[in-house]
Order: sequence, then structure tokens, then C-alpha cells
Amino acid sequence: MAERPDCEAASELLGRYYAELDARFPGGFDPDRAVPVAPSELLGPRGAFLVARIDGHPLGCGSVRRLDETTAEIKRMWIDPVARSRGLGRSLLAALEAKAIELGCRSIRLDTNAHLTEAVALYRSSGYLEVTAYNDNPYAAHWFEKSLA
Repeated sequence: MAERPDCEAASELLGRYYAELDARFPGGFDPDRAVPVAPSELLGPRGAFLVARIDGHPLGCGSVRRLDETTAEIKRMWIDPVARSRGLGRSLLAALEAKAIELGCRSIRLDTNAHLTEAVALYRSSGYLEVTAYNDNPYAAHWFEKSLA
């Protein structure tokens, strides 16, 4: 479900996401060093912030923003460890792709860290192809793109 990127559920989920990254990345994670995303980029008509819920409980999030007229980017996609391996990540990814299509985009990109092996596997199994780096995210080791046409 699309929500404001500054809503209570978004703040809670992003805090848990950042804490997990900090624990998993060698050297930790500092959100201020990551590629910035202004909240206004995650609101219509430029983007969307989605919250994934099970039985009303927020257990995942992700956002999509338009990079240009035909390309969207997924940012901050995360699923709570208690909800992993239940299809929630794949459903959220599909919902983000559908939002990108609604935004008029024909392709979608994302970057991820090598230590997020579950995410890398999800993207590859969902038809994302590895491409050359399109941003300077210091935490990224993989950059992916998928055609939405």
C-alpha cells in the first residue's frame, strides 16, 4: 500500500532496515553516506513509498522514484527477517514495478550490497540483469536493471 515516506510505519521500518544494514555491512552503515533520496521524490507524480503488511503489521517497505522520463529506480526495499521466505519480498518487488509502469517508465534500476545475498538472489530470479554502475553509492556492489516493456 502506498503511504507517505514520513509516516510512522515508514520511519519504524526504515529504522529497522538501517539497523540491519549496520549490523551486516563490514564497517557498518551510515544513511548519510548513502545516495540521498528526498521524500518529495517518493510522492506522486514522481514516485511512491510502499509498506508491505501481513495481518495489518508493517513488515516491509520499498520505494520507487522516476530517474528520468523512461527509467525508475527502486530504493530502500527491505523485508523484516521474520517475514522472509514467505513471498512478501517478491510481492513487494512486483508492486514497485507496477508503480514504475504507472509512472510511465519502461525500465527499472536498483543497486544493492554484496552482503545482501538474499536481495541479489531475488533480483536475479526476478529478471534483473547486472549492469555497470549508474550511481556512486558507496555501499553498492551490484547494479541491476530490468525492462518493464
